[in-house]
Formats: sequence, structure tokens, C-alpha cells
Amino acid sequence: MDSSCFLHQIFKPENFSVADLQLITEQFTEVDFAKNDTLIESGKIANYYYFLESGYLRSSIYDTHGNDITTKFFCPLDIVIDWNAYFLKQPCKERIVALTEGKAWRITFTNFMKLFHIEAFREVGRTRLVNSYFELKNHSLAVIAEPAKDRYLRLMQQEPALLQHAPLKHLATYLGITDTSLSRIRKEIAKSP
Repeated sequence: MDSSCFLHQIFKPENFSVADLQLITEQFTEVDFAKNDTLIESGKIANYYYFLESGYLRSSIYDTHGNDITTKFFCPLDIVIDWNAYFLKQPCKERIVALTEGKAWRITFTNFMKLFHIEAFREVGRTRLVNSYFELKNHSLAVIAEPAKDRYLRLMQQEPALLQHAPLKHLATYLGITDTSLSRIRKEIAKSP
């Protein structure tokens, strides 16, 4: 798939002029990645953000005890970004690593700024930022206030393909539980009619 085909799923042609769409797609570069490749490194400034065409990624951080904790999963059509590192030029606290091989389209900050005069482009970015905030907020509240089984069932419903690609230990840390607890929950679900 060429960039215009995929990026038209993100930047709907009905919302942009032909010239604006061409300018937008020219700013993105195709990136193929392999399983375990790092797209955004901890401790470094993020020079790119990505739109994920295919594959699955994981964002993680080490807690104060040295445990590798999953903070987010990225699925096809997601924007892959560390907002602070990209826009505020602060070192990334998390790292984003590929769970599978895949393809993404990346844009540099300089090229992003070339597009900022396009109102519809700004609106797409604003909508993605707001949605990202609400997703993070809802996940944080769910870890505190909802049973782990409900969190797992929601993940099953929202991203069923992810469960085939993410190791159990990564799913467990994302849900805020142990591997053992997640195994028990999965067995309960498998037994229920």
C-alpha cells in the first residue's frame, strides 16, 4: 500500500483539498520494522511520530523495583508518539518496541510544522491528542476502580487481535495484575458458557 492510500484512512480526502493531501503525504516516510525493533527510545528526544499501518507495538517503563511495566499497546491505525518528547523536546521516559513486524509512516517535527497551517490537519492532531488523553485517563481509572476480569474482557472486546501478539506478562502488567492472576482470569473465561 502506498502512503496516500494508508494516510487517506487517517486524513480523510473529503476533509482536505487535493493539494493539502499531497503536501501531507509527501511529509511522511514509510518505515518497516521487525519484531523487537525500538521505534522510540527511553532517555532520548523523539524525532518522529508514526501512524501505524500494520503490526503491534508496546510502550513500557521500568518501575522503582526494576519491573518492566507495559503502559500502552499500539494497534493498526494508532498514532505512535511520546507527546512530551516529540513536542516539548524532553527525554522519553518510556520506550516503544515492536511486538511484531509491521509498517508505519513517520513524520519529523520539522515536516509536521510545515503542515500546521492546514486547519483540518490541526483538527486531526487535536482529536488524536484528546482521544489519547481520554484513553489514558480511562485506563488509569479502570486499574484503580474495576475488577481485573472486567479490564481483561474490555481489552478482549476492543483489541482481540492484540491478545494473539502480546505475551501474557505484558498483558498482565498493562492490566495491573500478576501473570498468575491473568492466567486464572483466562481460565475462568474459557470455562464460562
